[in-house]
Amino acid sequence: SSPHLVQVRERIRINGQPISKDLFNKYFWLVYNRLEETKDPVHASMPAYFRFLTIMAFHVFLQEKVDLAVVEVGIGGAYDCTNIIRAPVVCGVSALGIDHTSILGDTMEKIAWQKGGIFKPGVPAFTVAQPERPLEVLRERAQERKCPLYLCPELDEFEEGCRVLELGLAGAHQRSNAALALQLARTWLQRHGCQGLGELKEVPPSTELVGRLVPLAPAFRPTDAMIQGLRETEWLGRTQVLSHGPVTWYLDGAHTTSSIQACVRWFRQSALNQDKLHDGSEVRVLLFNATGDRDTAALLKLLLPCHFDYAVFCPNFTEVSVANNADQQNFNVTLENVLTRCLENQRTWTRLLEEKGGQDPWLSAPLRVGGLLQPSPARGSLLLVPPALRPLNSPALVFPCLAQALRWVAQGRDPHLAAPAASGAHPHPAASSGAVLLREAAAVRVLVTGSLHLVGGVLRLLDPALSQ
Repeated sequence: SSPHLVQVRERIRINGQPISKDLFNKYFWLVYNRLEETKDPVHASMPAYFRFLTIMAFHVFLQEKVDLAVVEVGIGGAYDCTNIIRAPVVCGVSALGIDHTSILGDTMEKIAWQKGGIFKPGVPAFTVAQPERPLEVLRERAQERKCPLYLCPELDEFEEGCRVLELGLAGAHQRSNAALALQLARTWLQRHGCQGLGELKEVPPSTELVGRLVPLAPAFRPTDAMIQGLRETEWLGRTQVLSHGPVTWYLDGAHTTSSIQACVRWFRQSALNQDKLHDGSEVRVLLFNATGDRDTAALLKLLLPCHFDYAVFCPNFTEVSVANNADQQNFNVTLENVLTRCLENQRTWTRLLEEKGGQDPWLSAPLRVGGLLQPSPARGSLLLVPPALRPLNSPALVFPCLAQALRWVAQGRDPHLAAPAASGAHPHPAASSGAVLLREAAAVRVLVTGSLHLVGGVLRLLDPALSQ
């Protein structure tokens, strides 16, 4: 799977656990040295990061003799390096979203074409409810590749009578993922002789699929192991809640418009069941960053209904210097690039609040747009905030790294984080007044979203055991 959140070893798991450091070290050098010895002397380049890890993962699975390998595509499908598997047992395509547009195309149809590139002749494939036109593209790709494609029934169909299937992962969108997981698991089990799980009706390759619905796969009674699996599934950084005293962190690596919408529904349901208390006893903070070619303005606009008191923007780096933290390094960006992006996000958020100010009684006078770059002589760091007359009016702050952002948000109230330095660290009045509110609030609710890499950096700081 990719990306990893805290350690690269998370990408290659056996029986759900990241492979050990010793095993990773052993297979890394075995694969690296073999490639080094056999590479073309003329075109003497090694595989890039993701390709290397893909080759290494396949090698680990073969050497460790796993019974079953679940391989998540990196980007797209058709041209992804994971797509060298000629005869998988089954393929699945989850809900489509607009992402990686510079590589996959800027429409759902183009993205569906790329995703359908994993279909293989005679290998059953499953998808979930999709918009009509992208589903048509998936149908066409299935027909072209002589692949029987099925639509998963809703999870409700697997619930007999009043027996509700509990999911370990929160959020309504996880129900379609669960239905897809059940179909993929059922197909593998049937291949290995398990009976009584509902039979698929084979679609002859010659059948004209265009112009008719994708056939619905039959629902079946999940086994006890499946029910337990759905209930106990955990996946860090997806609808994850960490309660650290008065500070509650809500972590979700959503980074597309559809996943941010799902994230907002989850956050409002799990954190904001009641109306916001106006006595200042609850403070809401958004911690956001986005990477790549994503339309940040569209993502931030979707987050407005959560009524945050503060929006904090910072790069995905845990510290300003990441030299001693290879797992979190990104060699494709510079600190200047990512800070510029954070400043743009800050301006966008301020503008969105200004536009919304006239429509929302919760917001008082609109904010003035502007940016202020203030060096902190005490710590040599930069704190960037817009000038705001009313500090309660959702000021947007920019920090140069996650450690500083989290320390400001937590104000010493999260036992996992040190308190921010008292003098000189946050010279702007909005930051100072916010610090008082955060220290005195009965509850601080922090939504961390926009990037899985951001969530990974936050987890690294909030749960040091993940780095072991």
